[in-house]
Amino acid sequence: IMKEINLLKSIPNKKRNIYLRKKLKNLKTIEIANKFGKDYFDGKRSYGYGRYYYDGRWKNVAKEFIKFYKLKPGDKVLDVGCAKGFFVKDLIDKKIDAYGIDISKYAIKNCHPLVKSRLSLGNAIKIPYPDNSFKLVFSINTLHNLKKTQCVKAIQEIMRVSFKHKYIQVDAYRNLNEKKIFQDWVLTAKFHTYCNKWKILFKSLKYNGEYYWTFV
Repeated sequence: IMKEINLLKSIPNKKRNIYLRKKLKNLKTIEIANKFGKDYFDGKRSYGYGRYYYDGRWKNVAKEFIKFYKLKPGDKVLDVGCAKGFFVKDLIDKKIDAYGIDISKYAIKNCHPLVKSRLSLGNAIKIPYPDNSFKLVFSINTLHNLKKTQCVKAIQEIMRVSFKHKYIQVDAYRNLNEKKIFQDWVLTAKFHTYCNKWKILFKSLKYNGEYYWTFV
């Protein structure tokens, strides 16, 4: 049974300069952002994160996940779209057997030093693990970066490699105004839609995990 729940509520919402992003956004900035390289993670804000560094923001999220999914030391979990592995690191600190995959060579190369052996290059549409490998598989702010057909495949892959729990968070909007703000901001999302349409897609795929949304 699907359940909508915000497991990232402990992360403070940073104020985004939508006007500036819209002003600077063009085909070049979109092209650079979609390489998911140094510019995206650690370059100018107009290309992406504007520097993505470890600041402990995932510590409380790790606690939330452990509490909600009743994870125990040694439980195996996978972060699909792990970036530099900061969430993986904070889960490992809590004795969870955590791993991550990401398509960004730059992110993997520049990951937190304590998770180098646990992160690998990988694509969500073909997760490089056997069926039922993990107690929990989660993907946060990643699947919307795929085309719709690829997104469908990625959700199926998440279900394939998990023998119990799944959690997906994606970009979404609830009304036309939120959609406009999102479109002014977004650089990398290829498939995005209203919350209710995401739910319809999840149901059509018989997705039976938890989910939530990222609103700009």
